[in-house]
Amino acid sequence: MSTAPLRLGTRASALATTQSGHVAELVRERLGREVELVEVATEGDVNRAPLASMGGTGVFVSALRDALLDGRVDLAVHSLKDLPTYPADGIALPAVPPREDPRDVVVARDGLTLGELPVGSRVGTGSPRRVSQLAALGLGLELQGIRGNVDTRIRKVRDGEVDAVVLARAGLARLGRLDEATEVLDPLQMLPAPGQGALAIECRSADTDLVELLGRLDDPATRAAVTAERAVLAALEAGCSAPLGALADVVEGDDGEELWLRAVALSEDGGLSVRMSLSGPVADAAALGTRLASDMLAEGAADLMTAPPEQVPPVRKQHA
Repeated sequence: MSTAPLRLGTRASALATTQSGHVAELVRERLGREVELVEVATEGDVNRAPLASMGGTGVFVSALRDALLDGRVDLAVHSLKDLPTYPADGIALPAVPPREDPRDVVVARDGLTLGELPVGSRVGTGSPRRVSQLAALGLGLELQGIRGNVDTRIRKVRDGEVDAVVLARAGLARLGRLDEATEVLDPLQMLPAPGQGALAIECRSADTDLVELLGRLDDPATRAAVTAERAVLAALEAGCSAPLGALADVVEGDDGEELWLRAVALSEDGGLSVRMSLSGPVADAAALGTRLASDMLAEGAADLMTAPPEQVPPVRKQHA
């Protein structure tokens, strides 16, 4: 293998370069290779339309994968929740490093929590998953679609355009801005997106030496958790624009470590939902996610995500 610096492809946003810089340090410290960052513009960066209108999943990923395949970069770092669930020809995912806390947070005016916001308060988010779960809480909030980086979204609160925004805790933590969060949302209130808080390191599958080298950065517990969550996503055929949340944790069971997986699918207005959980062996993460998704489909999850509200039959909430 060459000893030349590895070219790491990254989006240009402050969060993306911070995340990529974190991976670069891991590569330097644990693998002994020098790294240089190469900024790559993606469709999601240059097109300010709502993500759902651009196809959701993949809009931040394709340009980085193209840069890998045409040799401009040697590896790329993504927020794992942005990755499509289907494999890409010529691309390997050798490492998922240890995950940040995957929960969502609120950044609100005057240090308020969601429950303290007055009825009619404007809460900004660009995520249908968050919109549906916020609506399901029945707090009488006015939900507004917003896009932009972390700084842009928080500035909308500071400038009074909205009363609060909902963001991923991991992003604030990596940017050193966690003290700006006014509430960390319990997963009982808001299940995160599948893979939220985790990073994905990709390279060309033909670079077998690099695949093996980067594999040393993989965290088995994180890999198992996100594999289960993304299996739910894949089986429900839902992209990031769908109102679906999932979270898996490695927990201590009767016979040692096991994976506990929770997921929820909601109607757009949050009025109907299928919420289920399942546990099983860590080694069977993908099968566990597929099984939970199958159970959810049997309870009408697909109808919730695809049918017009007036055509959705009542669906009772399920708890394993």
